[in-house]
Amino acid sequence: MSQNHPDTLTHHAMLVAWGQFAQSIGLIREMESVPLHQKKVEHSPQTKILEFLVANLAGLKYLQELSKSAHPIDQDQAVAKAWLQSGWADYSGVSRTLSGLDQKEAEQIAHVLDRITQPILAEEVMQALQHTGKLVYDGDLTARPVSNTSTTYPGVAYGHMSDGLQLGYQVAMVSLHSPTYGRFWLSAVSHPGDTVSCTETEALVRSAETKSGYRPLRRSDLLRLRIQALETEYQERQKQIQESLQTREGLRARLFKTQEQLSEQPKTLAQLEAQYQERQRRERPYSALTKARQRLSMLERRLGRMEKKLAKLEKLLRDYQEQLLLHQAEVQQLQQRLGQFEEDNRTNPFPIQAIFRLDAGFGTRQNVAFLIEMGYEAYTKPYCDWLTPRLKREVEQQDRVWTRVGGNAEMVAWPARQLTDFPYPLDIALERFYTGQTQRYGTLLHFGTDPVTTNLPDWFHRYNARQLIEAGIKEGKNVFEMHHLKVRSAPAIFLQEQLAVFAANFVRWSARWLSDQCLQLPAGWQNTAQPKVKEQVKVAAHTSAWVSWQDQGCLLMFTDQSLFAGWSLSAKKEWAVQLPLPFSKNAHF
Repeated sequence: MSQNHPDTLTHHAMLVAWGQFAQSIGLIREMESVPLHQKKVEHSPQTKILEFLVANLAGLKYLQELSKSAHPIDQDQAVAKAWLQSGWADYSGVSRTLSGLDQKEAEQIAHVLDRITQPILAEEVMQALQHTGKLVYDGDLTARPVSNTSTTYPGVAYGHMSDGLQLGYQVAMVSLHSPTYGRFWLSAVSHPGDTVSCTETEALVRSAETKSGYRPLRRSDLLRLRIQALETEYQERQKQIQESLQTREGLRARLFKTQEQLSEQPKTLAQLEAQYQERQRRERPYSALTKARQRLSMLERRLGRMEKKLAKLEKLLRDYQEQLLLHQAEVQQLQQRLGQFEEDNRTNPFPIQAIFRLDAGFGTRQNVAFLIEMGYEAYTKPYCDWLTPRLKREVEQQDRVWTRVGGNAEMVAWPARQLTDFPYPLDIALERFYTGQTQRYGTLLHFGTDPVTTNLPDWFHRYNARQLIEAGIKEGKNVFEMHHLKVRSAPAIFLQEQLAVFAANFVRWSARWLSDQCLQLPAGWQNTAQPKVKEQVKVAAHTSAWVSWQDQGCLLMFTDQSLFAGWSLSAKKEWAVQLPLPFSKNAHF
């Protein structure tokens, strides 16, 4: 080849660039340092794990596409060189390595991803706090369906996925709103398919705090008042039980007396019948014999009523006692929470303000109260029919004025509304949507310092900005192909989830890295918050370019046959992030 031409042709241009970026952030070195029990034959197990990451970055639907495609990645030496590998393994070897991983090894690899992520995340956390004074988290649960006839996926269960009941997993995901990257994935945790959102709220919040290293001050003062109110209610319930017990004892005494009377009355009736027969007296309407019959019937009816009343009272008493036990357990749980919160506040040298946004699946009363007590500004919706029907009735009775907040949406709101079935005042808004000739209703909930009820359009759009995480979930499924699990062992499935969220972050980080060193990039790639991820993964990672290797990286020049003909990328193996100052780091950071 002439010296005027680059050294190597690749059919996976962005995979080469991303390999250079992986070197610059130390990813390859860290991954190769993970001890794995599997032996090296031709390729090390660490190389195959890196190849699995490359498969995720390339948006491959199936693992076999590493080797069976128009331009197999495992035959692209430029990609291997960019990732500091002598070559790639056949997809079958990658599959065997993934199947042979144990959970501890998969977690060690995930820990490497966390270590690489941490300084970049720390920089974004500090930038978010500097720009807005708050961190904004979004949480959601997304389905990973598998074939209903499959028997080889471990730990799956039937659950609601898409539009029906299907076999698979549910993945709890948390993202941070990032000033630089728009969406910054923090965690993804798989659960059986029958897992529902309302059981995962605390886990999402704890995960967000663990990953970011920061937390708000717990609202222990509110929790203490809640406990006091519950203790008062507990005493009232005890009083109710004592009164019911006294009522039951009185009813039992009357029942016993009635039973005695009823046992004697047949004898009295028999004696009167014998006397009337002996004396040949006629039984008249007001005679003693008739009154005796009536008394017997009256005692039988009385006994029946008293037995029913006693059974009803016994059931009520059992309900009271069960409620009292649940109430006692709730108080004990909240007291333990209070103790933990006080310790959290004592050991929190750098408390922050933070917002957590969740959809209605998470919005049970217990979960909303938990978010508030954890110190978060909460944006959510109520679970099921907790509030919406009663708000609709109230609006209809009061004829409230609706405010337009969107193209087909209106809202009416109540600031700091104290509900009878919730411990804290909430900002509440009823939504009304027009869909053709029909109307749909929904409810928004908010707790925090933002004066949301003074600007309803802003509240509407601020909550719906959580579509950022929904778009991220869609991107994971359609771009990084999480619709298709490429592996079937539990450790490998865990690893694929970690690699998928890492890949989504990685592409955005690399967009910033490229924009720092390339004067020109394809249209839209400079926007690190929305760097056309699908175009980079599905197109640029599968397009051809000449690679000119340099001491500090490489130069990629897209070929005339590629979509990006005429463009070139300079990929230098260097990158720096601004670390946070030590005083701002939390004790558990």
